[in-house]
Amino acid sequence: MTAKRTGEPSPESVARANRQRLAREEGAQALADAERLAIEVRLNMQRLRALREARLAEETSARMAPPPAKKKRSKGSAG
Repeated sequence: MTAKRTGEPSPESVARANRQRLAREEGAQALADAERLAIEVRLNMQRLRALREARLAEETSARMAPPPAKKKRSKGSAG
């Protein structure tokens, strides 16, 4: 029983090739989505880091600044 090879692929091989093609396309899409998400996360981390550093710099400069000087009252004659 030798199978005769024809030029046409069998329905099973067509289905398998279609599944493989879909898997490749979905895999590429999943990788692109993961990369896009990773970029968004890094950008958000960068934004939050800049905000935190600005807040810390402001707190540090406020802490290092001398307290406002009180106005001295002149000892003038009252009333």
